[in-house]
Amino acid sequence: MGQGIVAGSEENVVIRNGACEVTLLPCFGGKISSIRVNGHELLQQPLAPVAARTRTMTFDAGDASGWDECLPSVAACTVRTAAGPKEVPDHGDLWRVEWQKQAAGTREQGSASDDGEVALVGECFSLPLRLERTLKLAETEAGWRLNLDYKLTNTGSTPTPWSWAAHPLFSAAAGDRLVLPKSVHVLRLEGSGGGRLGKGGDPVVWPMARLANGSRTDLSVAQPPETGIGDKLFAGPLATNENWCALERPSAGVRIRVSFNAAASPYVGLWICYGGWPDRPGPKQVCVAMEPATAPVDSLAIDGEWSRILGPGESTGWPMRVDFERI
Repeated sequence: MGQGIVAGSEENVVIRNGACEVTLLPCFGGKISSIRVNGHELLQQPLAPVAARTRTMTFDAGDASGWDECLPSVAACTVRTAAGPKEVPDHGDLWRVEWQKQAAGTREQGSASDDGEVALVGECFSLPLRLERTLKLAETEAGWRLNLDYKLTNTGSTPTPWSWAAHPLFSAAAGDRLVLPKSVHVLRLEGSGGGRLGKGGDPVVWPMARLANGSRTDLSVAQPPETGIGDKLFAGPLATNENWCALERPSAGVRIRVSFNAAASPYVGLWICYGGWPDRPGPKQVCVAMEPATAPVDSLAIDGEWSRILGPGESTGWPMRVDFERI
């Protein structure tokens, strides 16, 4: 099968391997804007034109699509640091900035090695953090595999708190199925549109959850957009041998399986949205986001056993993998 990278424009880099194609936008937060398998688009497409972002705009004021990286927080918050309080904006810094250089530091923006590897770097502004992300697309016996390797560095002179969550918004259709490891029986609720699952912090049984009105629903089955559902939950911490989650999409002929290092990112955020967000008038998301994360909460300002501090000049890294398996 043919493989490699095509530079579509200054803002557009495309990796192809056979019938799988991944598009990145380095100038717009290093966003993975499209993943297509056999002609089927697997990512939520833009709700508004992809355009320049400010340092303070909310996520729903943008295109709210594709795959971004949330660092150093998902929720907007004020964080206590050794250098004083710092304001972190909604969904973090990195979706707002241009990823200007390669992790290797030797290639031009948007370039790749001969084997189709793409390495980009994003610099945070609210906290002194730099994230390097390397992607490589390969064909497997079952389909295709997107390997991601992350390296985070504290570029400042004081210890810095941080949390990370991948933010891949996978498009969904009614009847698609979300699959979690057998060890997962209860999720933590971060938020629920209209309070249908309760309030933030409540435990939610998986998969047959009790709604606030007393009825039950199967959270593992995607619903049609007219249901107006928008719920954010967390699973974990997950065991080393149950470090995955999956979305089965029969209409696209694919099973999307997300795997991660449970020691480095032991939680999975689950955003299930079937026409329930954004709250403003206009197009709505219809997607399921499977988000490996370092914390079971969206806000970096909430401390817990999951809290992370990176010393001056220190680096840490972790892998992630997405398999697109034919079904």
